[in-house]
Amino acid sequence: MLGKTNVFLVGPMGSGKTAVGRYLSRLLDLTFHDSDAEIERRTGVDIPFIFEKEGEVGFRQREREAIEILTAMDRIVLATGGGAVLLAENRRHLADRGCVVYLETSVSQQVERVKQGRTRPLLSNVDSTSKLSLLLAERAPLYGEIADVVVSTDGRKVRSVAEDILRELGSWVVR
Repeated sequence: MLGKTNVFLVGPMGSGKTAVGRYLSRLLDLTFHDSDAEIERRTGVDIPFIFEKEGEVGFRQREREAIEILTAMDRIVLATGGGAVLLAENRRHLADRGCVVYLETSVSQQVERVKQGRTRPLLSNVDSTSKLSLLLAERAPLYGEIADVVVSTDGRKVRSVAEDILRELGSWVVR
């Protein structure tokens, strides 16, 4: 990790990747990017629309392209989508091109956080707790596989999480 200039946030939906990423980018004086927002910017439509028209497979292809482009940038903080780690190519880009921070969050905390806010296509017409449990069981090992730093976000404020990450990163990130 020594000398890396990018910080990539991974973790399940509702873990706070976007909010923490925005705050952390200010602390590190790096540019903030969100892979979902980039996909929406590039396509001109929102994520639920992409899922509706192209399914998860089509979305994951668009996500792969966005991750490839964004991770090739320099001096950024990137908030990824919760499923970005599903593709080995994405995991490789994330691990090779920056410091990966896994924002660890319990299912109960996720349920609370995803109640408000934007529509989550993977949670449409399903029991949120059951679905989030299944997703976390599948994805947690993948988050852990590429993580340089793991920080819990349960019951914590954005500022506190970002400051913890900053301490954990120490001198590893070039400013």
